[in-house]
Amino acid sequence: MKKLRKYGAKPFNVAVVHGGPGAPGEAAPLARELASIRGILEPLQAADTCEGQVQELKAVLEENAALPVTLIGHSWGAMLSFMLAARYPALVKKLIMVSSAVFEDKYAEEIETTRLMRLNEEERIEALTLLDRLSDTAGKDKDILLERLVKLLWTKADSYDPLPFEDEVLEVQYNVNMNVMEGAKKLRGSGELLELGKRIKCPVVAIHGDYDPHPAEGVKEPLARVVKDFHFILLEKCGHFPWLERQARGRFYEILRSEIK
Repeated sequence: MKKLRKYGAKPFNVAVVHGGPGAPGEAAPLARELASIRGILEPLQAADTCEGQVQELKAVLEENAALPVTLIGHSWGAMLSFMLAARYPALVKKLIMVSSAVFEDKYAEEIETTRLMRLNEEERIEALTLLDRLSDTAGKDKDILLERLVKLLWTKADSYDPLPFEDEVLEVQYNVNMNVMEGAKKLRGSGELLELGKRIKCPVVAIHGDYDPHPAEGVKEPLARVVKDFHFILLEKCGHFPWLERQARGRFYEILRSEIK
């Protein structure tokens, strides 16, 4: 798999960082849309540790970007971009965190319950069955099962009023997902992750949907305590993928275009 895709023309001073972890390509529609006004990099992460992903992203930016860049991170990509901006502040001009994962354990406790409650009975049974099978399956079959699970959650539990999903994930990587998430949970639980916010020197903008199962308070409240230049924007009638939300998409792109100009 390639490490990078480019959109638009030089200079490449904006990078869109996908979520997952282990879902490279999911933010491609966002990168393409913004390429009409800026040269966009879309790094494709494959490392299976938090530190590995930070170094992977750093290397791609140093080799290909017009530094410092504006980083637009989605979901896990928002958290990864947060870590990079704290560790290597000279590389980042602005950090835009879209639908970020939460920064304290107490906000994560109800995410899975919220998702399951939003599914109908048939969908809920399918989700729980896939979770059970993931624990009993080995090898590449885990990638296939995880792909089915995340697509079910993304289209049903995580979205408010979605447009048809553009399935552009290049490959679902189960081992990357599990290993990186385990590392991220340890960083979050120890407080080390949030503490990194004190080292961020650039402006930080967080954009979050009010229907996102990852509670907005889990991003807004912790980051407001540690990031010096922090602005939070809540989008109404919006789930985890703002660029695919019928009622929030226009406002989302209006905000993004304003922030990267």
